[in-house]
Amino acid sequence: MRENLAETARQLGEAVRDVRGYEYAVINDHALFPFRYADRPRPLDRARLPANASPTRHRLFRAHGPQPPEGLFDVDEDLATEEYLGLHEVFEELGASTRLVCVFFTADAENGIHAIHWGDAHLEPDRTFTWPYREELPIAPMHLR
Repeated sequence: MRENLAETARQLGEAVRDVRGYEYAVINDHALFPFRYADRPRPLDRARLPANASPTRHRLFRAHGPQPPEGLFDVDEDLATEEYLGLHEVFEELGASTRLVCVFFTADAENGIHAIHWGDAHLEPDRTFTWPYREELPIAPMHLR
């Protein structure tokens, strides 16, 4: 799906940016991040980033996703580790002001897409997501696809 979004963006004259060998469509400073969270129908609140997800995916969410809800306290930069600070690095390939728009879906080869949602997803430490904003998109019946 990521490749399809990038190709469609090119056809529309929009930007496509390469991040560590993967192309992302960037429209009006919003990078589209498609993610299949299950291969069978499953509620969006069950979406979880796999334990073996790349550091790049984690950084995309930390740097370009919505800001986390206010924590109990701020971490003083003197006390923050390099790893902690690295989580918040911005991918220059996308641009500092680019925001991540998540396109989460469930799909399988036989039935196609079951459900698709888009919005702002904040990655939580337990690899689940909170959604400051989300919307479910309509799916065309299989015979119309």
